[in-house]
Amino acid sequence: MVVAVDGPSGSGKSSVSRAAARALGVAFLDTGAMYRAVTWSALRAGVDLADGDAVAAHVRAVALRMGTDPAAPGVAVVGADGAEEDVSAAVRTPEVTAAVSAVAAVPAVRADLVLRQRALVEAACAAPAPGARAGVVAEGRDITTVVAPEADVRVLLTADESVRLARRARQDVGSADTAALESVRRAVVERDAVDARTTAFTTAADGVTTLDSTHLDFEGTVAALLQLVAERTGLRPAEGAAR
Repeated sequence: MVVAVDGPSGSGKSSVSRAAARALGVAFLDTGAMYRAVTWSALRAGVDLADGDAVAAHVRAVALRMGTDPAAPGVAVVGADGAEEDVSAAVRTPEVTAAVSAVAAVPAVRADLVLRQRALVEAACAAPAPGARAGVVAEGRDITTVVAPEADVRVLLTADESVRLARRARQDVGSADTAALESVRRAVVERDAVDARTTAFTTAADGVTTLDSTHLDFEGTVAALLQLVAERTGLRPAEGAAR
């Protein structure tokens, strides 16, 4: 079973998708972390992000290990010697956030990572981890339309801009006052505008269900997503699973 969740920044797609995956007992794939990880690697290597060919060549050479356990997801960059460097925290820095759209806009980078993402989705369905169900909740920008257009459940998770800004401000700054909202505006509104030139994630494609969380809290949004999964597939939360 594959659940594909797309959405703009601040919609809650990562936290909601992860919680749903835990409840269902399936894998969780944060595709945005993959783009962030290769961006982090390119920045550390001093790659000129304005040079698309150089960026693509660097990304092709970067090996990643994606943690798909929803209880402990993460991403590591694997060095030439096989040593792994956990970059789960490093990829969330403002420096990476400001640069990731430029990397993601390179067609060759997207083609490379889409293939990797499809392989991870297939692996989660064909060879689930011990004790897990076969399946995955994958989230990102183009999962419903490019990575897994044949997913059993395809959802566009969205919310009003003001709500998304407030959520991100509380998450990143710890406040939703005027100054906090302005501090995250670029990371939310401006980044979405740039990314929308590359992939459509602001309106639902044919066959994709829109889940508007503007008036829902976190638990209510997770419950709504799980209800959609149950309606489409008959699969309900695993007994004893944590959300």
